[in-house]
Amino acid sequence: MTDRAFDAIFFDFGGVFIDSPFAVASLAAERLGMEPALLLGTLFGPYDTDTDHPWHRLERGELSFELAREEIRELFRVGAELDLDPIAVLADLASDGVTHVRDGVVELVRDARADGLRTGIITNNIAEFGGYWRNIIPLDELFDDVVDSSEVKMRKPGAEIYRLACSRLDVDPTRSVFVDDFEGNVIGARSVGLTAVCCGYARDTTDAAVVELRELLGL
Repeated sequence: MTDRAFDAIFFDFGGVFIDSPFAVASLAAERLGMEPALLLGTLFGPYDTDTDHPWHRLERGELSFELAREEIRELFRVGAELDLDPIAVLADLASDGVTHVRDGVVELVRDARADGLRTGIITNNIAEFGGYWRNIIPLDELFDDVVDSSEVKMRKPGAEIYRLACSRLDVDPTRSVFVDDFEGNVIGARSVGLTAVCCGYARDTTDAAVVELRELLGL
């Protein structure tokens, strides 16, 4: 085995392997005639922190989807004077364009594993969506471990979820790499010592991030 700077690479899921939910929600805002910042903030809360917003509690497995749905709907009524069901926004996540797998990222995972690196997922997700997103790519074939926020009761960008992921693979954060589409989650990973890359929301920025990660890992 050759000497290398890193022992593991961790990936976000949505926005890395498939299109970003933030990009999808922004498109929904345009169709509804809303400011994207208003829709994103009401639906997802301040995503660069960990709060008691219903979406954050949902991702930590503290609320059912139905309860979070009603609380978010009330936030839209109060904050945006709009009766908007979150389902109307989230339905776009099931469209063909959104679930188009970014093959370059999958190939990166395969090459990283072939080179002896450990591979893992760190995702903010909700329990009710598990049967959907876990079947989009062959998780068992590609990853040594999957850390799902709704299962571990913690979420990005909180430091503990990154530490947990590294502990479960028995790797040092300072010898680990992380990639995410959301800058706040990248900052959270860096705060505990991981080398982190933001791939952005678009496919072309993800392609550029894959090139950067290959150079970083020597693949």
